[in-house]
Amino acid sequence: MKVGIANDHAATEMKFQLMDYLASKGYEVINYGFDTNESCDYPVAGERLAHAVLDKEVDLGIAICGTGVGISIACNKVNGIRAGVCSECDTARLIREHNNANILAFGARIVDLDKAKELVDTFLTTPFSNGERHNHRIALLADIEKRQK
Repeated sequence: MKVGIANDHAATEMKFQLMDYLASKGYEVINYGFDTNESCDYPVAGERLAHAVLDKEVDLGIAICGTGVGISIACNKVNGIRAGVCSECDTARLIREHNNANILAFGARIVDLDKAKELVDTFLTTPFSNGERHNHRIALLADIEKRQK
């Protein structure tokens, strides 16, 4: 599985640690983020990751900023992206099972590295439940996107 990862300056160290962790588990990891601790703009990295997911350069994405919120908003501005912010594993599991989320977001200032690894493991190994009610709701989300000007 190919996994894309994006970050801003608040999450550079965590990104590199997660890249190594994921590579050790056999994932191919592609970096769409910034490699510096100097101030940079999470919307740029989030948009790059979102387009990589949509263009099928990667199967799923991981987006990290200080809180996870800013970069998730950036990702969700791209039609077809369903990014969810998580700080615990039940939510990471449910955004895959129920929402077929294609990007996991979290905050490097909110979760420590061990929790980040747990979130990533949960997200990447949980399949979409593909149930009728979930498919219906995802279709409704797509309808909202189609109505945007």
